[in-house]
Amino acid sequence: MIRFLQKDSRFTKTIFIVIISVACVTMVITLVPGIFQSATETQGTYATVRGGNPFTRIFGASTEVSTVDVQRAAQRMLRQQGWPDAALPFVMQRAGQGLIQQAVMLNEANRLGLQVTDDTVRKFLHSGPVGAALFPNGQYIGDQRYAELIQDHFGMSRDQFEGEIKKELEEARLRDLVTGSVAVSDAQVRSSYLLAATKIKFTYAVLSADDIAKTINPTDAELQSFFSSHAALYASAIPETRKLQYIVFTTDSLPGGAPQVTDAEEQAYYSAHAAEYKVDDQVKVRHILIKVATPADDAAAKTKAQGILDQVRKGGNFADLAKKNSDDPGSKGNGGELGFIKKGVTVPAFEQAAFALQPGQTSDLVKTQFGYHIIQAEEKQTAHTRPFDEVKPQILAALTQQREQAAQQAFATQLANEAKKSGLQATAAAHHLTVQTSDYVAQDAVVPGVADASKLLTAAFATAKGGAPQAASTGDGTAVFQVLDVKAAHAPVFAEYRDHILGDYRTQQTPVLLGQKTTQLADKAHTSNDLAAAAKELGATIKTSDLVGRDGQVPDIGAIATTAPQLFTLNPGQISGPIRGERTGVVAKLDDKQEPAAADVAQHLAQSKEALLDQNRDEVFAVFVTNLYEQYNKDKRIVISKQAQTAPAMPGQQGN
Repeated sequence: MIRFLQKDSRFTKTIFIVIISVACVTMVITLVPGIFQSATETQGTYATVRGGNPFTRIFGASTEVSTVDVQRAAQRMLRQQGWPDAALPFVMQRAGQGLIQQAVMLNEANRLGLQVTDDTVRKFLHSGPVGAALFPNGQYIGDQRYAELIQDHFGMSRDQFEGEIKKELEEARLRDLVTGSVAVSDAQVRSSYLLAATKIKFTYAVLSADDIAKTINPTDAELQSFFSSHAALYASAIPETRKLQYIVFTTDSLPGGAPQVTDAEEQAYYSAHAAEYKVDDQVKVRHILIKVATPADDAAAKTKAQGILDQVRKGGNFADLAKKNSDDPGSKGNGGELGFIKKGVTVPAFEQAAFALQPGQTSDLVKTQFGYHIIQAEEKQTAHTRPFDEVKPQILAALTQQREQAAQQAFATQLANEAKKSGLQATAAAHHLTVQTSDYVAQDAVVPGVADASKLLTAAFATAKGGAPQAASTGDGTAVFQVLDVKAAHAPVFAEYRDHILGDYRTQQTPVLLGQKTTQLADKAHTSNDLAAAAKELGATIKTSDLVGRDGQVPDIGAIATTAPQLFTLNPGQISGPIRGERTGVVAKLDDKQEPAAADVAQHLAQSKEALLDQNRDEVFAVFVTNLYEQYNKDKRIVISKQAQTAPAMPGQQGN
């Protein structure tokens, strides 16, 4: 099901921003270490923010940021960014910083009398951006559905959710108060739009870091000197390795063979999990969407959609028409297929039309906030419980897996206990199994005879040399192992590690040489006023860009706005100075520059003014929050727990 069609999706998107905003702050604020007060610090408190007026400072009123809340915010950030769970300890610091900042802002909002009442929260939920989800067609979805919605999407109770909404509304009031006087002149708007709408085309010469690196060929003496001067870098270059002895077995090796599942056990499982096999009313549909970008585009979009609908009704291939015309990127590529949808999932107008159709029928045009839809039903199912015979294969597979895992674990425990007394060799022989011995292996190695060695190696590298036998999963079975020996991480011998050292040397020298050669290229091009000749002399490759704006991307340069904004200050025929890409050095000559006409500027004046106002408001509020935060630190009103102070920072970020 495409996300933007889901009723809960817009709800989720809107409120997710509310909940996560405190953890993904746009203001860059470095936490200043707080005052440690171990006597008052509790295990569940991440930080304490004291009130912002003399009364609360004297009598100790404060806001606590709990570790649980920080963990929840960090987990939301992980989901939003698509990071692995292993990054949680690093994300905790950023999430905690965001929640501390939120507490500071809320204290200031309360000091200024900007509190939000429960009645204001209720009005927001009814008429705000989430109203369509909670009150479809003006009808409240009910307390139970509301609570389920919040729990499913955010893992919190209704009261917690409404508390977060209240905080967001108070922050919005503070922001409005602080930025209410921000203004921009028409001249500023025109200048901003000219900068944003100007497009350029240019010829550019590219020097590649990879090509530069190939020219760096130091002598062995130079590499030896580099190796010696960077001894600390190579002190642990050869990672720790371990030699393992292990027995591997699968279900086939279990005493008595693989465990069997009876019909009675399958029936009992089916009865205990009946709710899992309930199927709601659902309809399988596909659709074609013609988006309406602005109200002014409505008539044209409707006309286009009607034309496509006419083609469908004349026998046109729905899938082909969807691939050619639909504005839904999530379903366009597969002919508009959305799969089965249930009631209460899509926006009301779409749901009503979809469930009114019979298989094979096509709807009239359906208008939603996303545009005009053409919906075709392919299959329809009424609510029912899937019969036992239909789900029996799934139940058998689930129970078989459970039984096999339990049997393997029991057998592994038995083998480990026997090996403690008799050793792995004798234990293996007693059970007609084979003992294997690995070479010295690193933690990411492939272990012979093991399908998936990741868990085995993780356990082995956490086990002492000569420790008691332990068990670990191997993907398709289980291993019982011991660590025979450990070789600690150590520095390499130069001769054996020469290629790595050469790579490190080149990595260090390449940016310097690339910068020097790019500067040389720019100097020669300016002196001769001939970029092509200078490029040929220095071995650079000549390329030509498309007509691009400030938001454009150019091969070997990247984002123009961040890498080469100076190109927009040139006039046609002028040559740039050296430009540094991620792995390139570039010099460019401007070929064409197209600025928007006066009529175009005038047409976009109102839209550009609002965008510039928003940008300036963001900047003003960022400065305000930064100053407020620093003042709280200066007044020692932020007390950060010792645990938070020692939390690891994200790689590449400075810790606090």
